[in-house]
Amino acid sequence: MSTPPPRRQPAGAAVLREDVTEAIRAAVFEELAAVGFARMSIEGIARRAGVGKTAVYRRWKSKLSLVLDLLTAFAAQGLPAPATGSLYGDVRALLEVAAHALRHPVASQVIPDLLVEAARHPEIADTIKAALLDGQQGVAALVVRDAVARGELPPGADPDRALDLIVGPLYWRLVVVRTPLPEGYLDDLAASAVAALRA
Repeated sequence: MSTPPPRRQPAGAAVLREDVTEAIRAAVFEELAAVGFARMSIEGIARRAGVGKTAVYRRWKSKLSLVLDLLTAFAAQGLPAPATGSLYGDVRALLEVAAHALRHPVASQVIPDLLVEAARHPEIADTIKAALLDGQQGVAALVVRDAVARGELPPGADPDRALDLIVGPLYWRLVVVRTPLPEGYLDDLAASAVAALRA
């Protein structure tokens, strides 16, 4: 008795190829950096990704849903909490990670543009808060909790204030003023943040 041939997938049940999805995601970041959210188009994304527009629309219904999906995926990755054993070490490690991210050529263009768009699109504002703020607040809370447990900070130290003191000056320098960091800047900023938190 002969073995029946394998059944074919029914028409219309095409599996979305992961390599195409990743190419589209990469193209979105490049397109955002090049033209910004307002001028970004599905056509431009598809051209950069080397795919047809239908490949993009099979995955996302609009450029807004595409960007929101990317931000949500970014938030899900999370920011690793440092565990160096000292408040200064943890703050310095956080600054290193943040500086690396903010100096990335794509991120340095995309983040300011999306913050502007957040004023027009509440969905973007909510997703940016989840992607950028909530995760960093969680990490700052862990850093403060560990420092309190070691006796380096007093009980009741405010994690939100810690985050402002640690990342605020760095964001101002790299994203708003856009000047390069001088030698030893992160070391000095970490020491200043720790001194302010202890004051």
